[in-house]
Amino acid sequence: MGVLSRASYVIRSKVNALLNRAEDPTETLDYSYEQMRDELQDVKQGIADLTTQKKRLEIQKRRLEENVEKHNEQAREAVQQDREDLARRALEKKKSKMNQIEDLEEQIQKLQSTQDRLVDKKDELQGRIEEFKTKKETMKARYEAAEASTRVSEAMTGVGDEMEDVGRSIERAEERTEEMEARSEAMDELQDTGAFDDAMSDEDELDRELSAGRTDREVDAELETLKAEFGTSDAAADGDGATDAETDVDEAVEEADAEPTDEEVEAELEELKSEENGGSGSN
Repeated sequence: MGVLSRASYVIRSKVNALLNRAEDPTETLDYSYEQMRDELQDVKQGIADLTTQKKRLEIQKRRLEENVEKHNEQAREAVQQDREDLARRALEKKKSKMNQIEDLEEQIQKLQSTQDRLVDKKDELQGRIEEFKTKKETMKARYEAAEASTRVSEAMTGVGDEMEDVGRSIERAEERTEEMEARSEAMDELQDTGAFDDAMSDEDELDRELSAGRTDREVDAELETLKAEFGTSDAAADGDGATDAETDVDEAVEEADAEPTDEEVEAELEELKSEENGGSGSN
């Protein structure tokens, strides 16, 4: 087998395989049934055409028979008039018409025989079509039942094409979900560690911690003011409040001082503490 022959064989095999997978037996059965019905219709049309031709010959035969009777009367009348020549001519025409009638009768008989055979074949074909219809409906019911059973089995076992697609979709969804969960946890971790500064703010982590310390002091001061208004504050409490304020400042400074500093930063920090202590004493 040459290369081209082998290639042609492979192509035909692939095409046949594709056609077999794409072929629906129920559609094939319906198509075959329609083809048989078309053949039956052609046979009926042929019988109708044949019968029409036979009727035309029968009409022509009746007209000839009428002419034969007319020629008979003409021959009798010619004999009564003692016109033997006219009687002979009438009888000759009668004989010619009778010969035509015999030919027509023979043709009509042949057409009738052909018609009878076609009617028998039509009846036989119609019977076969009815039988095929019964088998077709039975086969279609069996195929549809088998197809439904196969779909159910594939769905339950997960081996069908659709279930395979569903499985892939679930896998992709799980992978995507895990990826998003990991990303969310990573972002939370980076946010907690301060690795990402607020994009809408110019403050860094140190500024935010100092701001939080100032806010705590302001809240404590306002709380002491409210206590004084309601008469629940005394001198000792005032002293404790000042001490708490100083403690808050020291804690904020200690938090800000968590990172390694040089001597200049240390000196500046001592200066800030002195200013803060002086302000508290004046209060």
